[in-house]
Amino acid sequence: MSDEYASAPAGKSSPPRTKRTGLTSTGARKAASKAPRTRSREFALQGLYQHIVGRNDATSIDMFTRDLAGFHKCDALHYDALLHGCIKLEEDLNALITPKLDRKLQELSPIEHACMWIGAYELMHCMDVPWRVVLNEVIELAKEFGGTDGHKYVNGILNALAPELRATEVEADKAGKTA
Repeated sequence: MSDEYASAPAGKSSPPRTKRTGLTSTGARKAASKAPRTRSREFALQGLYQHIVGRNDATSIDMFTRDLAGFHKCDALHYDALLHGCIKLEEDLNALITPKLDRKLQELSPIEHACMWIGAYELMHCMDVPWRVVLNEVIELAKEFGGTDGHKYVNGILNALAPELRATEVEADKAGKTA
């Protein structure tokens, strides 16, 4: 028994129960409360990390990732689109991202880099996902897997890309907020 509870009054040997909110102590969503598309983004992020850091090919990454625990709970079609699409369009995605950066592309953390790829890819090719949802999901990925303030940088870059890639949607959304 820990010292914290050793001196507790009789009958009070455990801490009070906390309300379940679906969040961990760091603010990340618990695995049980994650949607299939959120899970597919997480698996795609892991795969893209392998590609960026180890230069592994998409087929090897895909075979490895599909064997990971919990993969069966993700949206496999969305995962396929993200992993294979980002790797196939790597040069195009980098060309979109690079002008928005305040540093060299090679200086980005692999997590930030992969998050930006996922965000840019979804903004370009996943029109069924609203632009604000794309940004929110990718920022959450960066918060959960990236460095301390990496999510802020990812947010800034994708906020700058969104009006270019989803001009009509972004304008309509902003016009609705000012009305």
